[in-house]
Parts: sequence; structure tokens; C-alpha cells
Amino acid sequence: MLSQHLILSLLEILAAAWLLGAIFQRFGLPVMLGELLAGVVLGPALLGAVSASEPLEFLAELGIFFAMFHAGMEMDPKLLLRHFWPSLLVAAGGFLLPFGLGYLVSRWFGGTVFQSLFVGMGLSVTAIAVQAVILQDLGIHRTRVGHVIIGAAIADDVFSLVTLSILIGLAEAGTFQWQALGLVLLKVAAFFGFTALAGELLVPRVARRLTDQGGKAFTFAIVSALVMAELAELAGLHLVIGAFLAGQFVRKEIMDEGIVALIGDRFFAISYGFLTPVFFASLAFHLHFEASWSFALFTGAILIAAVAGKFLGSGAGALAAGLDRHQAAVVGFGMNGRGAVELVVASVVLEVSRRLLAEGRIAEPLLTAPQFSGLVLMAFVTTFLAPLTLKWAARRGRTGA
Repeated sequence: MLSQHLILSLLEILAAAWLLGAIFQRFGLPVMLGELLAGVVLGPALLGAVSASEPLEFLAELGIFFAMFHAGMEMDPKLLLRHFWPSLLVAAGGFLLPFGLGYLVSRWFGGTVFQSLFVGMGLSVTAIAVQAVILQDLGIHRTRVGHVIIGAAIADDVFSLVTLSILIGLAEAGTFQWQALGLVLLKVAAFFGFTALAGELLVPRVARRLTDQGGKAFTFAIVSALVMAELAELAGLHLVIGAFLAGQFVRKEIMDEGIVALIGDRFFAISYGFLTPVFFASLAFHLHFEASWSFALFTGAILIAAVAGKFLGSGAGALAAGLDRHQAAVVGFGMNGRGAVELVVASVVLEVSRRLLAEGRIAEPLLTAPQFSGLVLMAFVTTFLAPLTLKWAARRGRTGA
């Protein structure tokens, strides 16, 4: 419901995001950093003028949904497929190393085996939505490393889904279940198989007949995005992957170039001009600080493990795939943003933990409150650092077309 409170919250967020974004842009920095800072200033961390609410969370998710569709439109699906193996190597390195480092750090600070596994899981995530916005903001989304980063972020999301399913299954049943893992992999394979068939056979037949009379082309794009998002959710993946792949359907090879441009302009305006600032500002609403040395040390340790693990692991995968050192550095920094996906994973673990504790099936929580807060802070800081380090690396080296 569009209440007065929601209107005032949106007014404050958009005004602050616009002002701070303009200041950051004036100094050659990504606009999204100003939007993140707007959330810090307005949110519970400082002024407390705006706090998380269901309507704001909905608008934030809708914003990143539209932004991912636009990112899909901007990237060539053939180039994504061409860089499939480099993306897979980058994703594997960028998933395994931070996972292992996160596990070791958590164990060092007294975490149980399960808690440490879930902390490692939080460090290994890469948020595809955040990466897509950063790459587009810096204008390198159509380069070779841009396609590798996006492809790796998609693969990373699949790795996260499979690992999360395995760990939750172990926590619930106490044993590893091959049937559950097989079902997860089958659903993921079915989703990508349907996407390939729809993109090659179904969508081109409809798209060639589209006109923009009454905005129907835009409606078609929205319907495609919603269908793919729902299918992604059914497969256990994040809905933004469905939105991104739906954006791949809208391209000039299969429909009128003017209509493609109109759809792109509308998605860009509604996402980057309105809803995406709400998304980045809302990330800061989850920040929570604890005034203790143990919490500060733990958060600092997992932040170092997260940044170093992603950079070294993803960079090593890029080098193994044949990219040069400069490109590998860009990929390593580019894979470091977490954001919403990491928050979703941590929230799911907390929910499962509460249920299992209430049922008496586990004696210790799967994730403690300080561990969850540390992961949230790590997600925010890496989301803030990613565009800065990525821009620095892209300027120093060549990204390659």
C-alpha cells in the first residue's frame, strides 16, 4: 500500500541517493557508492530516519530485477557461451578458496563445524546483480572480462545453490543424501535447458511480430522476465538469474532494432533512475554493529578472507583460462561484490537454524547472531569496495574486447 510513510521514505532515499551519487560521480567514482552511503546515513547505522520495511524490500528487489533484465539485454549471449570455460574456472577458484578460508577463520574464532561451513558459504558467494550494475557503470560489460565475470557470477550462484542444499540437508538429516543433490542438479539442468530452447525456438517467433503500439513490446518483455524469474525460483536459483536470461531474449537479431532500443531505454530508466538506488540504499539497513573486540576482530578477519580469497581464487582461475595478469586482476576484483545474494543465503540459514533448534534436532545454532552480523558487514564493505578496486584495476590494465 502506498502510505504516507512509504512516500516519505522514498523521498528521503531518492533525494539522498541522487545528491550523494552526483557528488561521487563528480569525482569520477561510481554512482552506486553514493547510493550505498545514502543508506548508511539515513538507515539505522546513523540517523535512523529510514528503516527496512516490506514495501521498501519489495521495491529494492524489483529494482535489481529490472536492472538484471537490462544487463541481459546489453550482453551478447554468444559471447557469454564463448567464455563458458573461462567463467567456470573463475567461478570454481573464486568459490573454493574463500569457502576454505572462511571455514578456517570461523573455526579459529570458536565456531562449530556447521557454523564454520555456513560462514565459508557466505564468503564464497558473488552477487551477479551487483556485478552487472558495476560493470555497466564502468562501461566494461561488453568486454571479454565483463562476459567472464558475469558468466562466473552465474556459475557461482549455481555452486552456492548446490552447496547450500548439501549443507542444509546434512544439518537436517545428519547424513548426506545423494537423492536430494541429484534433484537439485536435475532442476538446474532443466531450467538452463528450457532457457536455451526458448531462446532459440519460441521467443524469436513471437518477437518478430511485436510492435510497440500501446507499449505491448514492453509488456512482452515484462512477461518474459517474470516467467523466467519464476522458473529460476522453481529450480532453486535466484530470480535475478531468470531476469538476466530473459533480457538475453530481447536482442536486435530477432526483433526490430528500434523496439529493442525502446525496451532498453524503459528498463534503464525505471531501474537505474528509480528502483536501483532503493536497492543499494536498503543494503545498509541491515548493518548491525557490536561494541566488542571479539566481534571487530572476527568481522575484520572474515573481511580479509573474503576479499583475498575471491581475488586470489578468481584470479588464479582467470590465469588458468588464459587471461593475462591485468585481466586476471580485473576479474579478481570484479568478483568481490556480495550484496543481496549473500544476505539471502545467510537469512535462509538463520531460518533453518531456528526451526531445527525449536524441534530439538540440533544443540547449537547453524549461525550465531555475531556471525550473521559479521557476514552482513562483510557483504556491505565488499559491495562498497568492488567498484573502487575494479575501476582502479581496469584503468591500470587492458580489459580486452
